[in-house]
Amino acid sequence: MAVNDHNRKQSSSPSWLCRSARCFQIVTSSKASTMEKEQKQRDGKDLPVLNTATTRKRPGGWKAMPFIIGNETFERLATFGLLANFMVYLTREFHMDQVSASNVINIWSGVTNFAPLVGAFISDAYVGRFPTIAFASLASLLGMVTVTMTAWMAQLHPPPCTPQQNELGQCKGSTTAQLGVLLLGLGFLSIGSGGIRPCSIPFGVDQFDPTTDDGQKGINSFFNWYYTTFTVVLLFTQTIVVYIQDSVSWSIGFGIPTLCMFLSIIFFFVGTNIYVHVKAEGSPLSGLAQVFVAAYKKRQIQLPADGDVDGIFYDPPLKGAVFTKLPLTDHFRFLNKAAFIQENELKPDGTSSNQWRLCSIQQVEELKCIVRIIPIWISGIISLTSMTQQGTFTVSQALKMDRHLGPHFQIPAGSMGVISLIIIGLWLPFYDRFLVPALRKVTKNEGGISLLQRIGIGTVFSILSMVVAGLVERVRRASAIQNPQPLGVAPMSVMWLAPQLILLGFCEAFNIIGQIEFFNRQFPDHMRSIGNSLFSCSFAGASYLSSLVVTIVHHVTRTHAHPDWLTNDINYGRLDYFYFLIAGMGVLNLIYFLYCANRYRYKGSAQIGDDHDDSHHVDHDHALVLELSNSNKA
Repeated sequence: MAVNDHNRKQSSSPSWLCRSARCFQIVTSSKASTMEKEQKQRDGKDLPVLNTATTRKRPGGWKAMPFIIGNETFERLATFGLLANFMVYLTREFHMDQVSASNVINIWSGVTNFAPLVGAFISDAYVGRFPTIAFASLASLLGMVTVTMTAWMAQLHPPPCTPQQNELGQCKGSTTAQLGVLLLGLGFLSIGSGGIRPCSIPFGVDQFDPTTDDGQKGINSFFNWYYTTFTVVLLFTQTIVVYIQDSVSWSIGFGIPTLCMFLSIIFFFVGTNIYVHVKAEGSPLSGLAQVFVAAYKKRQIQLPADGDVDGIFYDPPLKGAVFTKLPLTDHFRFLNKAAFIQENELKPDGTSSNQWRLCSIQQVEELKCIVRIIPIWISGIISLTSMTQQGTFTVSQALKMDRHLGPHFQIPAGSMGVISLIIIGLWLPFYDRFLVPALRKVTKNEGGISLLQRIGIGTVFSILSMVVAGLVERVRRASAIQNPQPLGVAPMSVMWLAPQLILLGFCEAFNIIGQIEFFNRQFPDHMRSIGNSLFSCSFAGASYLSSLVVTIVHHVTRTHAHPDWLTNDINYGRLDYFYFLIAGMGVLNLIYFLYCANRYRYKGSAQIGDDHDDSHHVDHDHALVLELSNSNKA
């Protein structure tokens, strides 16, 4: 059952209250509504006017969750099921060298993670979240079918060759047409990810009523359980599916995720009548551009001293899907000029006569929210660079180690990432159900620890994972050189990779979920899809940065006497130096993050150190600095 959010009237007849892009029908007098609205504007508080006795029963809630989480889980199953072993597929079946295969994966991952920014804009501005997810799911299915065809049809991949020939570089590479079909399939997958990823979490949050205790609890648990469920499902992908790809058949191994994607589409459409549908309300970016233009046009005026803003700055009532009333702050004070009222800028009814010259306080503060988020977002790019190595060079390490479990079974190299997934699958329920309630009693924070603390702890884990990876690689390389084998496999168990993968699991559990929730809570309410896509852009930036570093290292470290660090045979390269380089970049990024976190102002806060509502996860950043400094020393 759809709930429309655009038929609100200011009268004694039933009106509509909108929170978090969802609407509830209430009955109230126009006089009381006006008084309460004015009080909210004066106080700058996020206090909804709601008559709980008259709120009508809504669809959605946890009844809609199986369909939403199921669709997203299977989309990730298809994409990550492909990515987990794709390094092996490119090197064995398409006969690419290590650097070329790594760059293909990083570039595709970058496109896939930038695409949600476009999908979020289309969703929020024009078509809405449900149609966007539906179209994107079909694109993902088409992409999976295309990639499966490259493995199934002999004409779409190079002729096979032996591992010895591949090791010596004697295999025939792919043709332009074969590579083109593969990239076409990856392109469809990027389109699918561009629509599903930015909309699935906001679409899930749309199903809950945040004005009730049950709704707030549902939203808070949704973030963790959403991530936990598809992580657990991915255990199946990176074990059974990867084993089938590696040991049975690539066409069957790709066909299983393709079938799952088809089933997920059916699953998603079955829940159509249960969902809460929120309509798009036009481009949210035009209002941000208006603030820049208006502030520039009024750059010569002098703002009054701090005091009452009534009658001086334009502050109309909220409308549309916006529910959080943001007070005027002095942060980026020059932008306040956009809301400064000058002569003839108001119509007789009190509205702005030219939105490109006079903007509301709400518009100004929403732009400030985004400007404040950008430095935190940049720090996330470097901290996630370590995770991009998990699908490339970690696989290369596993291929050069003893992967036997018993005399007959060999662990697929692409399945080693399952260790990180196990850590996430076990840690998040424990964190959500046991650790957070205990920490909440100490910190008085609804989330146990602040979002920035969570992100910062994940950054520390990313650094530690690269240090451990470099040390393990140094031991592995020495073992391979001292005990030469025909294929260069070191007499060293592949489980030596477990420590770095465990640390990457904790990095993901803290950093990624912290970023997801941070962007969803700190972005303006009507731009939550774009805020969610910004996290995907962090991964995209990390993929491109990794590709850039790989290319630079590949060319700069090569000499006449020695191959480069990332040569195709890692026994003759220095992959450990590369890991240490990533760790060094992470240390510099941690210092930058601590500086940005210490200066960050949360949405709706008048100044640093103010008391805030727990629903915004307002945090004590000085505690973050001390905590992370101690963690780094340890």
